[in-house]
Amino acid sequence: MTTTRSVLAAQATDYPRWFQDVIAKAELADNGPVRGTMVVRPYGYGIWELLQEAMNRKIKATGAENAYFPLLIPESYLQREAEHVEGFSPELAVVTHAGGKQLEEPAVIRPTSETMIGEYMGKWIQSYRDLPLLLNQWANAVRWELRPRLFLRTTEFLWQEGHTAHATFDDARAFATKILYDVYRDVMVNVLAIPVVVGRKTRRERFAGAINTMTLEAMTGDGKALQMGTAHELGQNFARAFDIDYLSSNGQRELAWTTSWGSTTRMVGGVIMVHGDDDGLRVPPAVAPVQVVVLAIKDETVAAARRIADDLEAAGLRVTVDDRTDQPFGRRAVNWELKGIPVRIELGPRDLAANAATVVRRLRSTKTAVNLADLTSTAVAAMDSDQAHLLEQATARQTARITTVSTVDDAVEAAAAGWASLPYDAVGETGEDRLATAGITVRCLQRPDGTLPASEDEDDLTAFVARSY
Repeated sequence: MTTTRSVLAAQATDYPRWFQDVIAKAELADNGPVRGTMVVRPYGYGIWELLQEAMNRKIKATGAENAYFPLLIPESYLQREAEHVEGFSPELAVVTHAGGKQLEEPAVIRPTSETMIGEYMGKWIQSYRDLPLLLNQWANAVRWELRPRLFLRTTEFLWQEGHTAHATFDDARAFATKILYDVYRDVMVNVLAIPVVVGRKTRRERFAGAINTMTLEAMTGDGKALQMGTAHELGQNFARAFDIDYLSSNGQRELAWTTSWGSTTRMVGGVIMVHGDDDGLRVPPAVAPVQVVVLAIKDETVAAARRIADDLEAAGLRVTVDDRTDQPFGRRAVNWELKGIPVRIELGPRDLAANAATVVRRLRSTKTAVNLADLTSTAVAAMDSDQAHLLEQATARQTARITTVSTVDDAVEAAAAGWASLPYDAVGETGEDRLATAGITVRCLQRPDGTLPASEDEDDLTAFVARSY
């Protein structure tokens, strides 16, 4: 394998610098001109597009429909749900002037859309026949981050946010749980090859204005936690604030039960941090904008490289030909290694004379000679195989770095190298205070069998604690 370690910081010695190096060298994104903003470059956006397509299919399969709501929200909307505005106040960006004049009412740039969509749910829902109302939007949001990091916490980010209204508490809970497992967990595990721990947030970590927040937590390469997506039961809090009520089949006016749920470009950050190594990115084939690169080493192999690429594309693979023979081969190989392209086919004059090519599998760190006639079948087989390989590796690392402990002090020690799991009864609110002083949080709660608790007050819950991004 071609080594790229000279251009990247080593994970073991400076993981944050390694993360920034990979983003820059693999041409994923750049810092925007306003602090905390992000310019997503074509290669990074290509990963997001494929991820978005997979997520969108899953969301639509639940019956939710895509819509779009305005970026600017009247400030008064946020004031109508007190806990919500209190939770978001430090992060709000507010427009006070436009068109050369001071606005009569300031407009908040969308940090999330519960209030905006709640206003229109109240307008559109009249009868039980209008329920459930299942909406999703793909948009951007702005939250003024104090410590921004590209793809993890940026002032402006891309996301999907779903908002639903239901006739009963049970229907709302069932739908939020369905999103959590059938959409988010499915995409993260089967598309991104990222194992996640699914659980319930504590009261301290709950979304502002919600009665319950459910989360999916991934483990990064340095053993920290990364929240990959959340689903919130909002109860009737927003329904009460925005008059989201309906005429029931009994002829009574009833408040609806609402949910919201979201996932962001942080998932791209998850791909980098879960799968990347000291040589750069390793992109799961399912979201790789380029699954195979055919690298012509000399001018006389360019035509053959293009024929190989045509065969690969006909087999349904996403392929590019690197015919920049005026540039050094080593430099080109390093660049593709950095980008984490799953399969690289190197074709030189000697290979062509031998009716073969060199196949480099980035996700397995292997290099083999393959007959030209077998290149397509080899590349196609590598996609599913290497996708599964990434998931197996990440799962094994996660399992190995979760330490079972019995006290908060032991959890603090264990969180220096990974996650800790311990009885939630041994934590409680006092324990959360102790963890917070060490920069550690309870990431989520589970029952002993790994299922979601109905309440934080259930007996025998397991708490997963870790430092996080």
